[in-house]
Amino acid sequence: QVQLVEAGGGLVQPGGSLRLSCSASGSIFNIYSMGWYRQAPGKQRELVATITSSSRTNYVDSVKGRFTISRINAQNTVYLQMNSVKPEDTAVYYCNLRQASGEYWGKGTLVTVSS
Repeated sequence: QVQLVEAGGGLVQPGGSLRLSCSASGSIFNIYSMGWYRQAPGKQRELVATITSSSRTNYVDSVKGRFTISRINAQNTVYLQMNSVKPEDTAVYYCNLRQASGEYWGKGTLVTVSS
């Protein structure tokens, strides 16, 4: 019905940058929001950033000023630009889409911040 495919994860050194992308396909209409969540080892999944259909953004405090979420509506694609990354950013990052028909998740992409 709806498929979300993430890309861009990998190994990056502290202080470095990374850009994640998520492309949605399938029966997509009336999107409420798209966003990124992450789950670190031993922790529950947390919201990282979201962007609504009206371009309102929301970030968890720990990434404000470092991460930027953006969206290309025509392609149903969302990005997460990650700058000045820290070891504590290490997690599996999941793309999320909310629309009238429900909530959908990608399979996740692993980001490892380590020297």
